[in-house]
Amino acid sequence: MDWQLFAQRMASMARDLLAEHTLDATLEQISRSAVELVDGCDASGILVLSEGRVRSLAPTDPFVTDSDMLQGELREGPCFDAARPDRPERLFRIPDLTAPPERWTRFVPRARELGVGSMMGFLLYTREEELGALNMYSRKPGMFTEDSETAGWLLASHAAVAFATARTDEQMQEAITTRHLIGEAMGILMGRHHVTEDQAFDLLRTRSQRTNTKLRDVAREICESGGPER
Repeated sequence: MDWQLFAQRMASMARDLLAEHTLDATLEQISRSAVELVDGCDASGILVLSEGRVRSLAPTDPFVTDSDMLQGELREGPCFDAARPDRPERLFRIPDLTAPPERWTRFVPRARELGVGSMMGFLLYTREEELGALNMYSRKPGMFTEDSETAGWLLASHAAVAFATARTDEQMQEAITTRHLIGEAMGILMGRHHVTEDQAFDLLRTRSQRTNTKLRDVAREICESGGPER
């Protein structure tokens, strides 16, 4: 492993991550970087557990999504375990899927059918939160070395910070957009029905509860249609 070259490429990746403007673009850059930077890595992606359900984000190859969904179905696998917040381990690996499995005995033979030879899953975490797992795959067994694991850890550390920052930025932008929509919808209702600001908000909230629709979506509907009758 040429660590000097690796450091240069990591620095370039960090600058690229800072230049991304959306969460999706950030995650896609992270997955591409894993393939480019980690020896033996043929494909990569990010597995996230949300209320116990698996989401496969930014896969570089369709079989990454297939593997994620399989782990979600079986409730086992190195990437699934890496994404679980109740596990103290932060790196899980299967160095050779052609060998008899000592762990994840249901997952290994089916992953082998997907064309996976070896794989690693790294927990993406910051001091404040655990975000999911950065997963790396090789189509050949025995391709991930100790250097590969070290490189993967360094990449995962940078990726977690970029992931958390991009997600916070997206959430803030969504909050700003929602506030703007609600304000515009309230203005429409105030003008149409000659009500106060508080009364306009009550109309929004009542419609949201009655239709079991998010307040933001009710506001968007009013802005687009001119508003329902009172």
